[in-house]
Amino acid sequence: MKAVMYGAGNIGRGFIGLLFSQSGYEVTFIDVAETVVENLNQAHRYPVRYVSAKGIEDVFVEPVWAVNGNDAKKTADVIAQADIMATAVGVRVLKLIAPNLAKGIRKRMQTGGKTLNIIICENLIDANELVRTLVKEQLTGEEFEWFEKNIGLVEASIGRMVPIQTEKMKDGNPLRVCVEPYSFLPVDKSAFKGEIPKIRNMVPYEPFGYYIKRKLYIHNMGHAICAYLGDYLGKEYIYQAINDSNVQYIVENAMLESARAISRQYKVSLEDILLHTKDLLERFTNKALGDTCARVGGDPARKLMNSDRLIGSSCFCIDQGIFPAYILLGTAGAVYRYLNETRGEQSKIQALKVLKEISNLGEGEEITEGILDFYGMFLCGASVGAMKHKAQHMEAERLKNII
Repeated sequence: MKAVMYGAGNIGRGFIGLLFSQSGYEVTFIDVAETVVENLNQAHRYPVRYVSAKGIEDVFVEPVWAVNGNDAKKTADVIAQADIMATAVGVRVLKLIAPNLAKGIRKRMQTGGKTLNIIICENLIDANELVRTLVKEQLTGEEFEWFEKNIGLVEASIGRMVPIQTEKMKDGNPLRVCVEPYSFLPVDKSAFKGEIPKIRNMVPYEPFGYYIKRKLYIHNMGHAICAYLGDYLGKEYIYQAINDSNVQYIVENAMLESARAISRQYKVSLEDILLHTKDLLERFTNKALGDTCARVGGDPARKLMNSDRLIGSSCFCIDQGIFPAYILLGTAGAVYRYLNETRGEQSKIQALKVLKEISNLGEGEEITEGILDFYGMFLCGASVGAMKHKAQHMEAERLKNII
């Protein structure tokens, strides 16, 4: 059996490629990083290292091959012959790989290929629809009709945390990927075409919106807030940030706000979601993983977009009748970091401009005003403890008004 992994980066090698291999597939990676492609083709194996407080454990993924994504013909050939496929290239790169995906699908159609399911491993709600739109632009009407009948675009929720790989982590092997032990892969059960393949630790589920929102609005949101508060406190690593009692309190309560909203919408036991948040908080303390606030909080502009983890979760909470005081606090930290990174003036006028232009929020909106209130505290150098007390007060006032 043949699996194709489009993207030989941290998630491609450190999670999905590993699961494919452990499920009995020969794995071919597609990537444009020439050194990675060459190393994979020379070794035909690579190590994945699990790191935790319990120590380290190495496992090898083999046999593997690699194709340079700049070689459109070879890329189309391996896609045409695949039994299962996945992408993990990053949202911004999807438009760049769409032509190659279309060429592979076209060749698959021309050679009488069977149904193919492509697991979309990108941090974006409705990533499958984006891929469908991008590929459709490359196909004729007849080809797209075949595509719709034979190609399953399956959203996935990627929960494994994989940091930027330092030379120390590579430990003498440039292909080594250090990861946390968590390895479950929830996927959209309803999106598969034909029989659902047996992949180790893959959890088919519907309605899949539950897992997508749980990942983006609890895991990614909480992780990002931890990073921005860590930045503000001068912490380098996520484990250092979450070990601050005030940061932990804010992150936990922000995750609880989203958890309550998700429980209400999907009628899922709140207790089950809280067990997940408790596990996440413990995973954030993984010192051995060496994950940094710089990486986790990176690209704040994308994280501040209207449907992403911060603004998206706030809007979602309000839709479910929950005021997201702690999420708004963390979002203010994202605005503060964004202005620092872009060398923008730190002022409420500039913060409002960011919220209008990036987050698509209007002046005077409840979410906008809440973020600006907390942003003012970042601006004047307030303690994180003071920010926590303000969020507690806002929460108490809301509850008082409800009662």
